[in-house]
Amino acid sequence: MQKLSDLIANVPGLKEVTLRPSVFLSAVGILALSMAGCSEPPAPEQSMRSRPVKLFTVDASLSAEIRQFPASIEAATQAELSFRVSGQLEALPIREGEVVEAGQIVAQLDATDFKNTLEDREAVFENTERNFRRAGELIGSGSISQLDYDRMEADFRSARAALAQAKADLGYATLRAPFRGRIARRYVDNFEEVQAKQSIVYLQDTDRLYVIIAMPESVIRSVSSGGEDDLSNGALQESPAAAVRAMVSFDNRPNISYALELRELATRADPDTQTFPVTFSMRQPDEFTVLPGMTAQVEVDFSDLLPSDGVAWVPARAVQADATLSPRVFVLDDQTMQVRSVSVDTGRMSGDMIEVLSGLTGGEEIVAVGASYLSDGMQVTRMDTGEQAIPREDGTSDSRAL
Repeated sequence: MQKLSDLIANVPGLKEVTLRPSVFLSAVGILALSMAGCSEPPAPEQSMRSRPVKLFTVDASLSAEIRQFPASIEAATQAELSFRVSGQLEALPIREGEVVEAGQIVAQLDATDFKNTLEDREAVFENTERNFRRAGELIGSGSISQLDYDRMEADFRSARAALAQAKADLGYATLRAPFRGRIARRYVDNFEEVQAKQSIVYLQDTDRLYVIIAMPESVIRSVSSGGEDDLSNGALQESPAAAVRAMVSFDNRPNISYALELRELATRADPDTQTFPVTFSMRQPDEFTVLPGMTAQVEVDFSDLLPSDGVAWVPARAVQADATLSPRVFVLDDQTMQVRSVSVDTGRMSGDMIEVLSGLTGGEEIVAVGASYLSDGMQVTRMDTGEQAIPREDGTSDSRAL
């Protein structure tokens, strides 16, 4: 480091000046100011760190009265046909995919044993019937006892029942289609030995089809039910045909739609998907063939069921109170990553969700976790998956990985 005298000597104009004490102090001040001006400017204050929050997307179709759902097709009437007796297959005149009429023979067992049994039961019945008639003539004169008469009557009834069963078994040896339909699957081949109740073919009525959709919980909650919490007492169950209008379309024919009729609405959610199965019915189209197992798109008009102003269900933690204790939510601006408060009107609560009657139009991203620590215009960041906001002891919040 240079000596102070050397630094003063290098200042222009001070080289020949006699350094009196007052002049010396002035020189020192000028030198200090000069050195301060040459130093680097102070670093600007760091902006406040963005606060991590967990977001919730409001149902984008909140205000939409027409909604679309993926659907699957099932046969309205379907059955696995089987024999009621055991035996060997003698004829199996059908093929998979073939359409059969009601009463048409689907399969035939070898009836030899059944015919022999029937002939034996007929002989037994005829003998017991003659004995019972003679007993009726003799009981009046006292030639036979009442006990013998009762025994002959019981034998006659047993023989009659056995004969009826033998006739039925002979009829069961022929398997007929109970309704008009298509053979979807054949489980056995001809000449096999089959058992009673063993599936022979799978028959489907493809003239009438079921179209099944899975309705999400958010839609069920939004359905107007006349003030009733139980949907089974609501408008959808009281007048389903008038309340719901639905159309179905298929991928290979997107420009053609077919009207649907509401058949069933489950009021218990599927335990795996937490959705409610809704079943519609339709006739087989004339333009092309629709088979069970196919997929489709269903468009449902909820005009008569959804409130006109739209209702959303959001996490209860997303709704905060402002300075006047009025409910509000913080909506994210995706471009600036800043939040703004929006006043809302709330309704019922269900679990950890609350009903928002007005203030949201659908599609907004609102703060679900961390809203209590925000204010208008605050910068936020999306919380990574697996993180949550944890309050600190000083009242602020932090995000930590779970």
